[in-house]
Amino acid sequence: MIKIIKASKLEKILFIFLIFLAVAAFTSFVLLKNKCLFIDNNDLKKLNFENPEDIAVMNLECGNVIIELYPDTSPKAVERFKILIQKEMYDGSAFYKVIENTFVQAGDIEFGNIEFLDYSKIGSGKSGLGLLKSELSDNFEFTEGSVGFARSAEFDSEDSEFFITLKKIPIYHGEYTPIGKVKYGLDILKKIKTGNKAIYVLRPDYINTFRLLESN
Repeated sequence: MIKIIKASKLEKILFIFLIFLAVAAFTSFVLLKNKCLFIDNNDLKKLNFENPEDIAVMNLECGNVIIELYPDTSPKAVERFKILIQKEMYDGSAFYKVIENTFVQAGDIEFGNIEFLDYSKIGSGKSGLGLLKSELSDNFEFTEGSVGFARSAEFDSEDSEFFITLKKIPIYHGEYTPIGKVKYGLDILKKIKTGNKAIYVLRPDYINTFRLLESN
């Protein structure tokens, strides 16, 4: 006759604990492998805009980031931004400079495309369209989701690079040319790979496509 040995209370607790650990490990693995889990893709068919001609759609790994442009604030800058988008010059542009929960930066046409990253020159590339004069605004505040043209240490050196703030940065007010603000997709921007304290992001995330809404 086979004698059935009952598990002790301690053994039962240990077994439950091991199951819990296994489930937690599997869940963590899934979340790490899919950083876009629970992110809204922002379906354009479900959204309406007052000024669709001033809406730009940046498609990233986790979905669409929808930006409202402000031509009344910075007419020349917005005009340049639209030209770069229409020429599809931002497609493949790497987010080479990313500070966690602070800002993301991309748009180096010459040295910052995912197909050709030159870390010795990145940040100094040109679009071929010439430099712009800074269009500063004391009325525009760089809050969460603000989009601005990056520049060198000198004013009037804007070209194609842009940044998007992930929090309010008061020291940027009146110092950088504003382009617009993110209407939808801040959660997507916060999933962009950071530099992990390095100067530049290695194997960075990048822009799949960047289009004006009216061309979609």
